[in-house]
Amino acid sequence: MKCLIVQHIHEAALEHLADNGIEPVLAPRPDMETVARLIPDVDAVITRDAGLTAPAIAAASRLRAVVVHGSGHNAVDTQAATAHGVLVANTPGLNATSVAELALGLAISAARGIAGGDRAERAGAAGFRESATFSELTGKTALIVGWGAIGSKLGRMLRAALGMTVLIHSPRARDTGDFPHVDLADGLAQADVVSLHTPLRPETHHLIDAAALTRMKPGAVLVNTARAGLMDEAALAAALSEGRLAGAALDVYTTGAPQGPLGDCGNVIFTPHLGATTEDALRAVGIGAATTVIEALRGNVPATALNAEALRRAPA
Repeated sequence: MKCLIVQHIHEAALEHLADNGIEPVLAPRPDMETVARLIPDVDAVITRDAGLTAPAIAAASRLRAVVVHGSGHNAVDTQAATAHGVLVANTPGLNATSVAELALGLAISAARGIAGGDRAERAGAAGFRESATFSELTGKTALIVGWGAIGSKLGRMLRAALGMTVLIHSPRARDTGDFPHVDLADGLAQADVVSLHTPLRPETHHLIDAAALTRMKPGAVLVNTARAGLMDEAALAAALSEGRLAGAALDVYTTGAPQGPLGDCGNVIFTPHLGATTEDALRAVGIGAATTVIEALRGNVPATALNAEALRRAPA
């Protein structure tokens, strides 16, 4: 059996596949034309943000499983996979600590102007300390939008490390413990830090739009390590340029955003999707993805299967 690796995964994951009789096939490029050329000879696919398109799935002849390296699966055409009888699964939660730690670091960096201070020092520009107002986070209020594995871990970090009051807006969350759940508008009005951790769905597209930004507490910080589509970037640029927010820290954004109006705002931090790129997370997610492939190719339904019910309902 063979598994196509669309994008780089940890070496330990490749070894795990091989140890279980599955030959990893490394795609030289992650574009779908290359994938479509290689996919007829494989039984499974592991993909990251490159996803897997309907034409690529249609080119397969013996494909049985597609596994997403991580939680976000929007880039995989699950409907097309289901139509071809292909199981789709993801590997959520295994990178939660790494993403939550980055969100914590970004919140502190934005509140304290760390990135801007670094740029000023490298440029030999004096006066940065007097150029803006900076804030402590200890004892302040945070709003976590999305109380999944990452959001809940960040909320606990903020409360334990900084004594912050942590509010939650997560309509689908079943158990938030002693963390209070609030309406989005109320949470935005109270929070000194707003951190986004919700999946991108039709109802969450541009969740943070011009109206939401107007409701945010003056001087607040916005952090997004989830999905670019959660934010209206034009509205965010306007809010920042007008001085309504202290800053924003973004690990996800649309292509070219750092060179556009958001990039013109000195109080925006951009990181190149670093959330899950620690050695620890890459190893854990890679092995998790490989294990899911092994389970699927053995004829089992992985616990993280996304279309198992749809496949069961499909006509034989």
